[in-house]
Amino acid sequence: MLIYTMPIIAAVIGWFTNYLAVKMLFHPREKVRILFWDVQGIFPKKHHVLAQRIGKLVAEDLFSVQDIQEILTQPENVSKINESIEEKIENYLTDTFPEKYPTLAFFVSDKLKGKVRDTMMTELETMGPDVMNETIENLESSLDIESFIRERVSKFSLERMETLIQGILASEFKFIEFVGAVLGFVIGSIQLLLVLIGT
Repeated sequence: MLIYTMPIIAAVIGWFTNYLAVKMLFHPREKVRILFWDVQGIFPKKHHVLAQRIGKLVAEDLFSVQDIQEILTQPENVSKINESIEEKIENYLTDTFPEKYPTLAFFVSDKLKGKVRDTMMTELETMGPDVMNETIENLESSLDIESFIRERVSKFSLERMETLIQGILASEFKFIEFVGAVLGFVIGSIQLLLVLIGT
């Protein structure tokens, strides 16, 4: 009867080995000495390498200062920025200016306030592109996206990284364990068949 349990035993072994392999992606978090080997989870061991690769990937292929410039200089975004600035100027002339300088505000008519606002917006539209390009150039020289991303990922705790990856790949990990059980069962069945043929 023990012979006929071979597929079940093989399925359990197949599931357990894959389950153990998945666990060893993250555990042990600290290096452990077992006989002649140092054992550590793959992600804890390669944490800094992973951070470096992610930083390089983001900086070269996913996000750059040029991308920021393209987003900010899109007509609809420029329009929204100008609308926001115009609103701030209007609020200042209508509310803040009279509160700070009540005497002076008494001599400033609404028409004059409108002219001041329109003049400032005209100057802004003239100077805006140059200011934007200068800001982007300064940002490009001071912001190292690769280093920034690498440092942020390096500061991720191993527990947080495990939770993040498990949250993304939980179903895939379960599938790997299931495949281990299925393959184990198939191999065990083949072994049982060979034993029965041999007898």
